[in-house]
Amino acid sequence: MDSYILGQLLVIVSVIITISAQVYVNSSYNKYKRIENSKKLSGFDVAKKILEENGLSNIYVTEVKGNLTDHYDPNRKVVRLSTEVFHGTTIASASVAAHEVGHAIQDKEGYSFMRFRSMMFPLVRISSYGGYLAIVLGIIFGIMDLIWFGIALEVIILIFQLVTLPVEFNASYRAKEELKKYDLLDKYEVEGSDKMLKAAAYTYVASVLTTLLQLLRLIVLFNDRDN
Repeated sequence: MDSYILGQLLVIVSVIITISAQVYVNSSYNKYKRIENSKKLSGFDVAKKILEENGLSNIYVTEVKGNLTDHYDPNRKVVRLSTEVFHGTTIASASVAAHEVGHAIQDKEGYSFMRFRSMMFPLVRISSYGGYLAIVLGIIFGIMDLIWFGIALEVIILIFQLVTLPVEFNASYRAKEELKKYDLLDKYEVEGSDKMLKAAAYTYVASVLTTLLQLLRLIVLFNDRDN
């Protein structure tokens, strides 16, 4: 098969994977953000409860603007929840809050994959900016070694995404267990929460596949050119 045609097919497949994953997570999240949890607990309430039960009362839970901008900041020791999750009393709000606290618990326990991912951050920043810049400059000046160096930098991003997978799946597992342990959601709500968190975690799988396909496309195109 012609390398150009193969490259275009890889682009199409990666776009389909990305869109499918986004549709899947959005439909799952939208479903459970309409269902109130039986305890009437907000995302803030859920986060504070789990943090306290795990001896993490020193970690703040704050509100942040945006949609699905929820995250845990390991440097400042803060769980940041989007407005909808912070105030919402839905199954989705409780699930997202518990997931982010799952990252805080990982941090406390020194979860190996999380520590390795944090160590990779500086290198990933360089790679995210330098990878395609090196490829573009390599194309402009006809320097194949620079192109391959750029591709190598993109491989670092793929490794980072692979390390992120166990971090996210583990945080979702911890969220499910914490919600059950402290009776923050009832049995059927926990099942719904688990489905939603798995859908969200699969977006990271989609990111890995997309990055892998993009790398294969670059390798196919430039290997053919190199030869």
